[in-house]
Amino acid sequence: MLPLAALVSSVVLVLAGGAGVSVDQPGGTPVLTLSVTGRGWGHAIGMSQWGAYGYAQRGATYAEILAHYYPGTELGKAGGTTVRVLLVESATSLSIGSDSAFRLTDGLGATREVEPGRYKLGRPLKIGEETLTPPLLLTAKGSPLVVNGARYRGTVTVSVEKGKVNAINSVGLEAYLLGVVPREVPRTWPAEALKAQAVAARSYALATRKPSGLFDVYADVRSQVYGGLDGEAAETSAAVQATAGEVLLYAGKVATTFFFSTSGGKTMDIAEAWPGSQPVPYLVSVDDPYDNASPYHTWGPVAVGSQQLRGGLKLGAAPIAARVKLGPSGRVSVFVIALADGTEVSFPAGTVRAALGLRSTWFRIAGRLSLTPPQRLPVTYGTRKRLVGFARGVGPVTLERRPFGGSWEKMANLALAADGTFAVPFKAERTTDYRLATAKLKGAIARVPVAPRVTLEAHLGVLQGAVRPVLPGAVVILQRQDGSRWTSVGTALVDELGAFLSSEIELSRGVYRARLAPPPGYAAGLSRTLSISP
Repeated sequence: MLPLAALVSSVVLVLAGGAGVSVDQPGGTPVLTLSVTGRGWGHAIGMSQWGAYGYAQRGATYAEILAHYYPGTELGKAGGTTVRVLLVESATSLSIGSDSAFRLTDGLGATREVEPGRYKLGRPLKIGEETLTPPLLLTAKGSPLVVNGARYRGTVTVSVEKGKVNAINSVGLEAYLLGVVPREVPRTWPAEALKAQAVAARSYALATRKPSGLFDVYADVRSQVYGGLDGEAAETSAAVQATAGEVLLYAGKVATTFFFSTSGGKTMDIAEAWPGSQPVPYLVSVDDPYDNASPYHTWGPVAVGSQQLRGGLKLGAAPIAARVKLGPSGRVSVFVIALADGTEVSFPAGTVRAALGLRSTWFRIAGRLSLTPPQRLPVTYGTRKRLVGFARGVGPVTLERRPFGGSWEKMANLALAADGTFAVPFKAERTTDYRLATAKLKGAIARVPVAPRVTLEAHLGVLQGAVRPVLPGAVVILQRQDGSRWTSVGTALVDELGAFLSSEIELSRGVYRARLAPPPGYAAGLSRTLSISP
């Protein structure tokens, strides 16, 4: 389940290529940026926590809240049980101890009392000079046990699996919930919303625990976020105690009560959210009219750039366009991307959400930005070229540039044609990053590498030439064609006037060229080929 941070703090999604990041695309290939807007946060199955908050603010009881989000269920009682929580997983070592003496029982059944303090356990497991046989069972006698600086109720078992150390906290179900509920929802929420969360968390823990394994639940979002004793709060503890033992039942069994942050106005049927899942009568789509207090009821726009699309979805070619197909709830079911090689690829919405870091699958492509560098890269110094592209659904657009080693600056306010296209001329002077920008978006980056202009000639049996711009001290490699290969036959340095020559080469019949090793801010420069006859 989502951590509390997903409910109460603003999270910035870094979706476009950021500063210092360039898109690796060939010349003439559009660099695409999608403007994405959406609603909600989470998988949208079961209870919307912000929706429960809204219902509670309007006077609904926790029983009414739960009945709305899990239709057909009923409140019932569950017996007490112990929950084993995986606190530390596959670590090289961990810190454990207590502020008072505690009892330790090793894997051979031997028990001893350990002095107060913190002890580092790794491989082998040792306290002081004594090597211990795992698993180790630690039991508090006075003060709580402390694992990696956090306090926990109950006992802690330290085991070793494949040379790595694990720590499992065994604690009663109700005590476990004391550390869960305040990590899932804010303690300041209305009491009825806290009670609804307590019942949903208790039911989810019982329905999903795996008692046959090494542990029952994780301490993070793979199960429910668990903070132990240090995570407890008076208000949420009161909600747990007020609903002690209460769970949701369906057909006599504890319901799997999925919950999440924000629906955006409507929850989702489990079979739609996770294609291939069996329908569950109480995990169906319901209206969620009161989650609009959530900061994530609506979100965006956020920018999704070419580099993120290619990397996140492992595309073989550059993306040039995208569209969505919608499911019954209005959320995206399929995301379709058109590629520069003329093909299309489709992805399930859940895959896209995870790969692109979107808050939910309820999103839309609100607009597009596309910037196309010149067809042939690198561009030769001093030549005049054009950047072309289009912008749709994003408002006024500017073109920004960042020369090598410099900062972003506005290059032009774009005057778009009726179809959204534009063309901006520029003079190639140094490798430069370009991007489109709006009031709310920074587009993906198109890098235009610039190669120095290199000329080469033979004069009185000597190869000589010039480099522009003037790059004193730059190295020129002189090469001769050898079949299909180019072989280095000598080097020269560029002088203060931008000239170079090499008198060390004994010229013979053949084809020669000069290659300027790439100095900072430039691509490698190549001269035209030069044919030498006797």
